[in-house]
Amino acid sequence: MTTQRTSTWLPALAVLGSITSLSIGTSFAKKLFPLIGAEGTSALRVGFSALVLLLFWRPWRWPLSRPDAISVIRYGFALGVMNLLFYLALRTIPFGIAVAIEFSGPLAVAMLASRRPIDFLWLACAVTGLLMLLPLAHDSPLDRVGVLFALGAAVCWALYILSGKRAGHLHAGQSVSLGLVVASVVVVPYGVAHAGASLLDPTILLAGVGVAIVSSAIPMSLEMMALKRLPSETYGVMVSLEPAVASLLAMLLLGEHLDAGQWLAIGFVVIASIGSTVTASRARPAAAEMAG
Repeated sequence: MTTQRTSTWLPALAVLGSITSLSIGTSFAKKLFPLIGAEGTSALRVGFSALVLLLFWRPWRWPLSRPDAISVIRYGFALGVMNLLFYLALRTIPFGIAVAIEFSGPLAVAMLASRRPIDFLWLACAVTGLLMLLPLAHDSPLDRVGVLFALGAAVCWALYILSGKRAGHLHAGQSVSLGLVVASVVVVPYGVAHAGASLLDPTILLAGVGVAIVSSAIPMSLEMMALKRLPSETYGVMVSLEPAVASLLAMLLLGEHLDAGQWLAIGFVVIASIGSTVTASRARPAAAEMAG
């Protein structure tokens, strides 16, 4: 009994650890913005993450066909642009809100792939949350350009999911590490052009390694461990907590305090994500039974 509980709780804690590590790393990264800008910080994160995972996974050990290489390039391009746009959004809007807006990307993919009536409820929750967050009123405290960057990151996240499915048959270590190499080719030159020689400062480089490890290497490793041991429903529900966790940690680490309406909006996005995950996972066994 104890072994069964442990086999459930450890992977669940791994997902929570992944979300927490990602949020802490991103909060730390935001503190580098005054020194090297969002572009330079994104370049360090993506570049060093690619190096760390290349050394760890050594993806050249597996063969890669031309069609698979094209899929990985698309996957990596979407990943790189998504990271850059998200960091650009963080310059002017709170971390938790940026995450909630970015979550509209995977939510849109899930909604478009479904035809169940219950999903209209989750769609309504997601739209309500987004409308509450978007700066539609003239007196909105949110920066419109920052929100547009976050929406762009959401579109890239959706493309990242769709392109990632095409490379899903590859070994996870191979696709992720090679995808990050492509992402670094996209992001690093842009970051170098904006931050210049500041990126060569030893203290900045060391901070960049820390950001890469805490916000990419550790979360990805924990996620891979959890995915092998957790049902997809449980994994999806826990990942859906990311906007709330990000908001809490941004409040503690960055002093970003949200008002009651913004917390409520984030709650709607979280509910939409959890609901979509749960109903999708329940629909799969039902469809299998009907097919059988």
